[in-house]
Amino acid sequence: MLYNLIIYLYLLGVAIYSRFNEKVRKMWRGERDAFRVLREKVDPNARYVWFHAASLGEFEQGRPLIEQIKREHPDIKILLTFFSPSGYEVRKNYEGADIITYLPLDTITNARRFLRIIRPEMAFFIKYEFWYNYLHILKHRHVPVYSVSSIFRDGQVFFRWYGRQYGRVLKCFTHFFVQNEKSRELLAGIGLTNTTVVGDTRFDRVLQIKAAAKQLPIVEAFVKDAPHVFVAGSSWQPDEEIFIKYFNQHKDWKLIIAPHVIGEDHLQQIEKLLEGRKVIRYTEAESHLSTLTSQLSSFDVLIINCFGLLSSIYRYGDVTYVGGGFGVGIHNTLEAAVWDVPVFFGPNNQKFQEAQKLKACGGGLEISSYEDFERQMNLFDADAQKITSAGQEAGKLVQQLAGATQKVLSGVQIK
Repeated sequence: MLYNLIIYLYLLGVAIYSRFNEKVRKMWRGERDAFRVLREKVDPNARYVWFHAASLGEFEQGRPLIEQIKREHPDIKILLTFFSPSGYEVRKNYEGADIITYLPLDTITNARRFLRIIRPEMAFFIKYEFWYNYLHILKHRHVPVYSVSSIFRDGQVFFRWYGRQYGRVLKCFTHFFVQNEKSRELLAGIGLTNTTVVGDTRFDRVLQIKAAAKQLPIVEAFVKDAPHVFVAGSSWQPDEEIFIKYFNQHKDWKLIIAPHVIGEDHLQQIEKLLEGRKVIRYTEAESHLSTLTSQLSSFDVLIINCFGLLSSIYRYGDVTYVGGGFGVGIHNTLEAAVWDVPVFFGPNNQKFQEAQKLKACGGGLEISSYEDFERQMNLFDADAQKITSAGQEAGKLVQQLAGATQKVLSGVQIK
């Protein structure tokens, strides 16, 4: 079969490329080490539910389900697998799962060996995961398999004449819990009606994150008595060149930047753009907390040069910006919107359903140039009520679209 040939060619490519790329090397080693991890940790007498997420974003979509299952069925053990190092390396110590490992590449031999060790009672594949051999063997073994928070589009291979053979993989799923009506219609068009539109579990996840948000004394000291605060999260250079230009000209706004890349070169690029603004990095403030606390409010810009704080920082903004929209695609806008604040983002957002909904309700603002950004910020500057109204719409949207987790679990039989 062509699919298996492609998998073996991919395997060869990864083996070669791993010699030159650290991220690929971690994935290569992790996949090869997966069976050792399973042999050491799998309890042959335990009941396992398997969750697979490609990367960190998909994990966050699956996380509410994992934690709900653990609460309601404490006797069940959770196996969590990742494809990408960007998921595994960040969440390899996640306490909600009993075993966490890379997923061995989807060869027939690997899939048989993996499932022989685990013997899962059911499996959840998050969003875009359609591994042909694993899914066919799960079906052959009569293991229920669920696709969660999945979203389908016209251009995907399943709906093209040349993808019919590979498209058979979709028949392996027991049920699809999809994000929207369009996905349900596309699946129905190829004869699959085992589908329920439940929405996106990320809305549930950001509400969980909000409830567990950290108090951040450094940020609180920085924003003290500030008339306006702008928080930019997961920003890239094209984003920064737009919003920093505005803040260099509007001294009454304070700026918090949490860039996507926190390497020294990028941090210095940001600081060069901040023409004369008084800047402090988070780690600098942290290391001199006792002496700097009373002085933090005198700074204009706080750069977050560490990870794990952004979802809690959005609460301190009057207006927010989520980066990535001038590149491959925007990052998580919901983490900002949940705090009842308006969210700016760049033009590459068409594939992000939550961004379309934020734009439609007025809580999300798409920009494609500095002029777009300046025009909207000037409107906000002229009328603070516009900020409040847009933020309320953003927060209301998150509340309205929550609940997918419970809808999924209502359609799954766990004994």
